[in-house]
Amino acid sequence: MSYVKPDAVVEQMVQTGVMKSQLPVRDLLMRGFLSGAFLGFATTLAFTASLQTKLGIVGALVFPAGFVMIVLLGLELVTGNFALVPLGVREGKTSLGALLSNWGWVFLGNLLGSVVYALLFTVTLSPDSEMAKQIMAVSEAKTLGYARLGGHGLAVVLSKAILCNWMVTLGVAMAMTSQSTTGKIAAMWLPIMTFFAQGFEHSVVNMFAIPAGMLLGADVGLRDWWLWNQIPVTVGNIVGGLVFTGMALHVTHRRRVAPAAAAAPPAAIREKLAAEN
Repeated sequence: MSYVKPDAVVEQMVQTGVMKSQLPVRDLLMRGFLSGAFLGFATTLAFTASLQTKLGIVGALVFPAGFVMIVLLGLELVTGNFALVPLGVREGKTSLGALLSNWGWVFLGNLLGSVVYALLFTVTLSPDSEMAKQIMAVSEAKTLGYARLGGHGLAVVLSKAILCNWMVTLGVAMAMTSQSTTGKIAAMWLPIMTFFAQGFEHSVVNMFAIPAGMLLGADVGLRDWWLWNQIPVTVGNIVGGLVFTGMALHVTHRRRVAPAAAAAPPAAIREKLAAEN
């Protein structure tokens, strides 16, 4: 059967988190770089689809293509690691230092890949094109839009970030529910489409969208980007992935050996003892 049951999925999540925490910095940076660029591709694909059809839901339907590339190629996306690596720490199979190292280097790799794609993509645009206007509008809405609301704006962006990575990390887990490529794609597509269609906040998507808007002339500064979006969105993504996907699934589905079973000797030892008596 290609379907993988939830307890086996959680076991795979733990092992994947441990493996990721042990990757060398070179791999974390390269795989993170590619992931950031691929999400940039997916974002502009979604914008293109929305502009062509005048329907935002069409953009959401095609956006998961970038996420599929990342998962199937075994790349590194920091938002997914917010759910996976802590499980290895919780089980004592990796360290807090390894977790922080993984998150830090992958975050940097995602940022570099996103910005490089933004630099390359904006060169292809005319400043008065519909795509350029769309990206600038998104960049300003994701920063200045929250700034105008003050403290309430931070609460809004934090909530959107939590909800976003709840779905994104669920996509990571859902991809593990199938052993077939087709099944993995279908399973992960659903939660990724759900977050994008509702305009939630994803830190790596924003690593492309906001700098791209700035390059095109959006009235957004570095302080606006980091204070009103990148930092609170990253914090919210951590909470959403770690608490609502990683820990929640681990608590309810993790296999545990019952105390009586753990204390009982293996069958071979029991047979030997019986023979001696």
